Amino acid sequence: MSYKVRLEVFEGPLDLLLHLINRLEIDIYDIPMAELTEQYIEHLHAMRVLQLDELSEYLVLAATLIEIKSKMLLPIHEDEAFGDEDNFELEEDPRDELVARLIEYRKYKEAAESLKDSADDRAEYFTKPPEDIAQYGEVVSVGQEESLNVYDLIGAFQKMMDRNRLRAPLTASITKTEQSVGEKMDNIMEKLVKSGGSCDFYALLESRDTGELVITFMSLLELMLRGDIIVIQNDNFENLTVSYLKEGESVVHE
Repeated sequence: MSYKVRLEVFEGPLDLLLHLINRLEIDIYDIPMAELTEQYIEHLHAMRVLQLDELSEYLVLAATLIEIKSKMLLPIHEDEAFGDEDNFELEEDPRDELVARLIEYRKYKEAAESLKDSADDRAEYFTKPPEDIAQYGEVVSVGQEESLNVYDLIGAFQKMMDRNRLRAPLTASITKTEQSVGEKMDNIMEKLVKSGGSCDFYALLESRDTGELVITFMSLLELMLRGDIIVIQNDNFENLTVSYLKEGESVVHE
């Protein structure tokens, strides 16, 4: 059985080269080719455990570094470079192509690290699996002045009670409710007549006393079941309106 040991793991030759540049604190735009080439070749000797196909990529870049180093060692003939001022062209730096490749590689490497960090952060969250919400009924878009049923009214009352509970003080007192359901029904009908036949649903439930609120709500339900009132909503999220029905009028639930 054979074992493979790799002390330093690099994604490729450019990754190794970028590692050396960072370790040696080299300016990527002014690379000392002699020093960098020497360090790179030393690392290749230490990476003999690499497979041949992997090592070939590193050897190609090593040859490129040696070629760039050789070009930079060639003397520049001033009489040829500056003899004809009209046709003078600045020679390209042999390192330009290598620098461009390193900058591009560094850009993608940083992007990959950023994506990995995002993936690690996301792994700390737990996603709730989807559930079948058919049991909660369909979401119905309320049309103009659509009459609501008893269950709609119960839902509205429950939401109002929840809001009141959050606003309620920590201390509470218990009071005896004086009115009966029948008396409250008469009181509601009187308010509707005085207000022109309709009234805001929550205006009828302004009391802070829970017992009185329950009596009022039960009275509204009884009036709805008897067909004396109708509760409508002009549009989604708008307040409910309670109106009394005249003789001969009927409630149509869409």
